[in-house]
Amino acid sequence: MNILIVEDEEKIARNVCAGLEESGHEAVIADNGNEGLAKALSGDFDLVLLDVMLPGRDGLSVLKALREDGNAVPVILLTALSEGAQRVEGLELGADDYVTKPYFIDELLARINAVTRRNSVLHAGPLMLNLVTREARYGDEKIFFAPREFRLLEYLMRSPGKVFTRSQLLKYVWGYGFDPQTSLVKVCVRRIREKIDRDGDSFIQTVRNTGYRFNAEAGRCQARSN
Repeated sequence: MNILIVEDEEKIARNVCAGLEESGHEAVIADNGNEGLAKALSGDFDLVLLDVMLPGRDGLSVLKALREDGNAVPVILLTALSEGAQRVEGLELGADDYVTKPYFIDELLARINAVTRRNSVLHAGPLMLNLVTREARYGDEKIFFAPREFRLLEYLMRSPGKVFTRSQLLKYVWGYGFDPQTSLVKVCVRRIREKIDRDGDSFIQTVRNTGYRFNAEAGRCQARSN
């Protein structure tokens, strides 16, 4: 996974980053709340480790802004023993878990794995994506996606209703270095639609002159009739 560490204590941040990378993850560090929010909103991360006490914008403010923006990226709060009230507030704001300082990297990795398992299956009506097995189904029908088709659909499904520009989708699915005017996104969306849309009901909606968004209500009538 690509993990964002929002932590202002440099030694802790470096140790966590090293532990994550040794376990096969990629990690990026932000040392204040404003930078952390900007990076998290970019949509490039699979999980955020978020310290509660940060310079600038505090961790709970970052979390609240993420959820209000419709960003559903899993968040694990990093808290001190004295921050019990903040932990409760964080969970109410949409945090997926918390780890109390000081902690061992093995505990943190276990929490990350647990959160990942809980967030490993995405559903929208009859449509299902299993992010661990990379399996996709529409009802009982198994759907086969190319890797980038799967990644694009996963990205959109994580934040239903949120509009993503073509540049954002290019950056997340294909990486840097592509011309924003390329037709890669359009072609990929068309292929996904051919595999999952039924009776003119489209899961991926085009937002004119902007990009695309995921319609979580698509397919619900068919699911109920089945």
